Amino acid sequence: MSESESLQSDFIRTIIEQDLKENKNNGRVVTRFPPEPNGYLHMGHAKSICLNFGVAAEHPNGICYLRFDDTNPSKEEVEYMEAIKADIRWLGFDWKDRLRHASDYFEQLYDYAVQLIKKDKAYVCSLNVDEIRAYRGTLKEPGNNSPFRTRSIEENLDLFARMRAGEFEDGSHVLRAKIDMASPNLNMRDPVLYRIKRIAHHQTGVKWCIYPMYDFTHCLSDSIEGITHSLCTLEYEDHRPLYDWVLDELEVDCHPQQIEFAKLNLSYTIMSKRQLLKLVQQGVVNGWDDPRMPTIAGMRRRGYSPESIRNFCRRIGIGKKEGVVDLSLLEYSVREELNKWVPRVMGVLRPLKVIIDNYPEDRVEELDGPLHPEDDSLGSRKLPFSKVIYIEQNDFREKAPKKFFRLVPGREVRLRYAYYIKCVDVVKDAETDEILEVHCTYDPETRGGSSPDGRKVKGTIHWVSAAHSLNAEIRLYDRLFSEERPEDTGETELSSVLNPNSLEILKDCRVEPYLAKFEPESKFQFERTGYFCVDAKDSTKEKPVFNRTVTLRDSWAKIVKKNIDNKKKAQSKEQGRNKQ
Repeated sequence: MSESESLQSDFIRTIIEQDLKENKNNGRVVTRFPPEPNGYLHMGHAKSICLNFGVAAEHPNGICYLRFDDTNPSKEEVEYMEAIKADIRWLGFDWKDRLRHASDYFEQLYDYAVQLIKKDKAYVCSLNVDEIRAYRGTLKEPGNNSPFRTRSIEENLDLFARMRAGEFEDGSHVLRAKIDMASPNLNMRDPVLYRIKRIAHHQTGVKWCIYPMYDFTHCLSDSIEGITHSLCTLEYEDHRPLYDWVLDELEVDCHPQQIEFAKLNLSYTIMSKRQLLKLVQQGVVNGWDDPRMPTIAGMRRRGYSPESIRNFCRRIGIGKKEGVVDLSLLEYSVREELNKWVPRVMGVLRPLKVIIDNYPEDRVEELDGPLHPEDDSLGSRKLPFSKVIYIEQNDFREKAPKKFFRLVPGREVRLRYAYYIKCVDVVKDAETDEILEVHCTYDPETRGGSSPDGRKVKGTIHWVSAAHSLNAEIRLYDRLFSEERPEDTGETELSSVLNPNSLEILKDCRVEPYLAKFEPESKFQFERTGYFCVDAKDSTKEKPVFNRTVTLRDSWAKIVKKNIDNKKKAQSKEQGRNKQ
């Protein structure tokens, strides 16, 4: 991560800077990124990763832990843990020797629970799940005390030890905090701290049959690791009183400060691992790394660069107010970054054969094509040119509409880096009237794309040599949902707002031979078409597969310009009224 990327300010960084001035936490800055390994990370997690690792990196002695909050083995998998580590490294961050698991602390957490029981601040409750929910009350009505709330300390210690020993069935008992069943905050109404779960854990095996709840685990894990600033999203704001209660009651040496910020909401996207998992399980998408998914793995496979994601996170900033970020802003950030360094190449998605009648039958030329218009360090590549080439189908019209400046009968057009050509004939299928091939002539004096006599052509189109181009599959990805806020339709109706055109697969596309040597995840701009990436899973040397990362159209820039223009118009009107 470059120095310029870390130069930013927000309310969290302001709090941290003030703490440092006051020598709070002895001048330490210790953060953590604490994912639950129950799915792949998405863009919302990328925002948190950039914040937690970024804040630590901005201070000479800053530390950021990667901690897996693995308290629910029934939904967790080692696959998810490995994917999370790969995502963080790909984004450009490293936890070094600070990898932790909440399960590392299970023994300490158990001892802390025993301490609460001894203080009469926790008890074993034998209500079932439905009964606990009924006793809890509502936002308008206080809850009722569990009939087991008055168990003695000795009985609770005995029952809790027997829970650990595996004497009871799942769901028969839980350990609950003894706080206040009339609290206006439902999280403080004797929350469950431990439950019985007879399932092997991916880290601890079958050692435990009771597992701590997230709220109990999280604050104590923070404390054990010496976290100074526990940064989490706004939905945990109502959990902060419980976070503080546990740490205060146990009188721990380190009491981190929990600070909440607004999570990321993207238009045309869902940001719920549970809902994303359903898309995977129902076969709506082809796995967690499907390029249509908002997961980091999916965006990587689609061709997003880590720099573009970090820049996007910087651009949206950190705030306290929930809102929806336009997906176009993410696409703008991707396009902006790729434009700086991605090589330009030519690929024909829907090929139309063009035969240049007056070009020698056995002649092959090598033309020079620069790889970047503004970066000479990338150099150029050789473009084979021959009698038969392919152009895009939509670059030819028999009857040209107004302002169509590409190839039409009787008109010249420029071939990128090559020659002027003129259409002289069209061959069609007699039955279907489908255009099979176009015949042209070329002007040998226009090599390189300019005419010595000064005549001009308005249109320039891309092409590839038929004999030398590679056969490729190209996948055109678009937004997965057709509605701006798909979650508003409800989980059961997500299928009704799926975009039927979110994936179009084009077979038998043709790309220039320069692309033959590139490895998976290599990125290119197909001139006049968009940015593409070599698919990391399905590409082969014989048949490359390219995923469209983003189109060349910059809709976000248009939105920004429109907003600026509207603002100027409003200011002008206001000035006019003031003069009157």
